[in-house]
Amino acid sequence: MSDDKPSAEVDVTKAWQATQSQKGSARRLRIFAALSWIVAIGGEIAAIVMLKQHRFDDGNLTLLIGILVAIAVFAIAGSLMWKAANKHDPASKADTFRYFVQNQLGAIITLIAFLPLVVLIFMDKDMDPKSKKIAGGVGAVLAVVATLIGISFKPPSVEQYTQDMNACATQIRAGQPTTACSPEVAAQAQDIARDSEAVTEATKSDQNPAGLDIVYWIAPENGAKTSATPHVFHICENVSPLKGKTVNRGSVTEAYAENATRITKQIAMEQEQCGFTTSN
Repeated sequence: MSDDKPSAEVDVTKAWQATQSQKGSARRLRIFAALSWIVAIGGEIAAIVMLKQHRFDDGNLTLLIGILVAIAVFAIAGSLMWKAANKHDPASKADTFRYFVQNQLGAIITLIAFLPLVVLIFMDKDMDPKSKKIAGGVGAVLAVVATLIGISFKPPSVEQYTQDMNACATQIRAGQPTTACSPEVAAQAQDIARDSEAVTEATKSDQNPAGLDIVYWIAPENGAKTSATPHVFHICENVSPLKGKTVNRGSVTEAYAENATRITKQIAMEQEQCGFTTSN
């Protein structure tokens, strides 16, 4: 049996993962965001074509400003939906490039939807100077506002949700106000809290009337930190499913960290095998 405990620097909490429901919500929001951005870029392309055809040379300032406003509206709508999707299914900070692009895509798309058009407006030699100044100024202001809205200043991450989830689980177990239990992390936190409570209850004995927060699970193969195959965890090392296996021990959260995803369903049998009985 391996008694090695993870060092203080190692994250021993269960890594947060989006549920199927969360992934589905994120997928729908990203599709709608993409459609909104397509409309915004389509509006830009239409405006550029009209600009090259000198449609705005004889006035039509209201039309051009209307197109700019429409681009901003659809760009902002897409960004807001994309941000909402990221709350349901965030990226991991471990993948730096994906983390940046996924969280700042709204700002990137907004710049694409505005910058070429605004530059062409200012460079147009045939448009009335006053109209060009007004349209270019409006376009620049809308571009800045829409881009700022598209930026994620405090983007969510798998790591942050993992921290929040385990803080939430701790609050649930302690009966404290669940200030860390956002909707995104609450379900997984409840799983950890439920299994921790079940282990504590199952391991009560005359020697340990308060129970234990120690479980046992099959160790990952070949020295890996986590197991690719989900396992259940058990309340002692002497149970029949663990015989002949390399076994790790630790808290419920440590077990989850190695993909031991739930407590055994054979608790009564294991209590007998482990000798967890009380005189009451």
